[in-house]
Amino acid sequence: MRRASLGFAVLAVGCFGQPPPAAAPAAFKLGKVTVTGSFRSRTESWNWFQPDSGDNDYAYSGNILRVGLSQSLERWDWNAEFAAPFLLGLPENPIGPGTQGQLGLGANYLVANNRNRNAAMVFPKQLFLRWKQAGGNRAHSLRVGRFEFLDGSEMTPKNTSLAALKRDRINQRLLGAFGWAHVGRSFDGAQYVYARPSGVFTAMGAVPTRGVFQVDGWGWNQAAFGYASYTRPWGRKAHAAETRFFALSYDDWRGVLKTDNRSLAARRGDAANIRIETWGGHSLHAVETRGASLDVVLWAAAQTGHWGVESHRAFAVDVEAGIQPKSLRRLKPWLRGGFYDGSGDGNANDDRHETFFQVLPTPRPFARFPFFNMMNSRDRFAILILRPHPKVTVSSEFHALRLSNSQDLWYTGGGVFQPWTFGYAGRAVNGGRSLANLYDTSLEYRVHPRIMMTAYFGYAQGRAIASAIYPQGKNGQFGYLEALYRFW
Repeated sequence: MRRASLGFAVLAVGCFGQPPPAAAPAAFKLGKVTVTGSFRSRTESWNWFQPDSGDNDYAYSGNILRVGLSQSLERWDWNAEFAAPFLLGLPENPIGPGTQGQLGLGANYLVANNRNRNAAMVFPKQLFLRWKQAGGNRAHSLRVGRFEFLDGSEMTPKNTSLAALKRDRINQRLLGAFGWAHVGRSFDGAQYVYARPSGVFTAMGAVPTRGVFQVDGWGWNQAAFGYASYTRPWGRKAHAAETRFFALSYDDWRGVLKTDNRSLAARRGDAANIRIETWGGHSLHAVETRGASLDVVLWAAAQTGHWGVESHRAFAVDVEAGIQPKSLRRLKPWLRGGFYDGSGDGNANDDRHETFFQVLPTPRPFARFPFFNMMNSRDRFAILILRPHPKVTVSSEFHALRLSNSQDLWYTGGGVFQPWTFGYAGRAVNGGRSLANLYDTSLEYRVHPRIMMTAYFGYAQGRAIASAIYPQGKNGQFGYLEALYRFW
């Protein structure tokens, strides 16, 4: 598909994204068992930065069918959900020479599925038991098996602005289901929750499943994590707030080639485990005034541990603020701005790794045109959301993207998804820092409680790094239309 077809794909094709968490799923009863189902279809059109060779301008279809059975009893819940992802018309050769690398996510799907341009599989997406009322106390629950989990989602605020901020700006920064991908990931393990109105404590340990880009989601990966958090709401009616503290321990013992700024010889000689501890938290605040609703988002994390044979020290911080004027009732605008900084490594030849490691996130909410992530990244951004109708939401974003350290790499990816692939890719930047300016717009139309249509278009104006790596064309484009139908 050539460049002229990009606009056509954005205007003419519907594709499904993740359903809004606030929407109740359609379902029906089969005896005492609840049956749920959904089908998501998306056509993506990519025009990656122009390589010296390789197909950077293409389109393909990604789809996933999910059918689940569940039952909620007085002391037990159980859930068995199966997924059937299928990919159609993947590009034939979406890989550039050398540093130019994989040219958009079409390349990720192609390589992850043995270069098959059409791929499909059926596998259990969720399969768990949940024990409620441990010791006769309804505050306790224990879930064991395969399930999805988003860090930050342990508690949903009653304040609608805080709930939206958590969903879009906090949840799954470090642990996520990668639900925007056409396969996604789950976790095999156990999760304990102690939930009271005054706060929620969560502890879990799990192994990430295969999937994300690989349609075969049956197996495990040789990586695991332990996570604990405490989330507490506070404040008054005019000043709603929530604070969470968390700890995350991650261990990757696959021995695959690591992605970092060391030489290839140094990385080949390092098969030691990655063991990283992350401590952090967030604090959300929403203040009601006579003329506007104001909000502030704070999120930060610090990391220690070992990156193979190197020690690891890194950090990340995100600061945001927003305003919703009450005078423009027809458009209901929400204007937000902020700054994110994720540390990078300034010396490839010492014994310390200082690139912030994003662990197992869902990157797409924070990089809607996913040519970057939170590693060695500095992002100044502005967001405008318009809600002119209860069924329509328009969101436009601007991101000025730079690398935190010019001696490190330009990173992409979202963590382990198969045993033989590291999960993050990096491009050497030869001392540059300015990556790109991203301009994008999305339109969500809730056609029906069971049907959601989404259209997206993003334009990346390449700066010094993109220009140096892709001298044939420093700019990139990405668009899709998506449709989600919940039939049960």
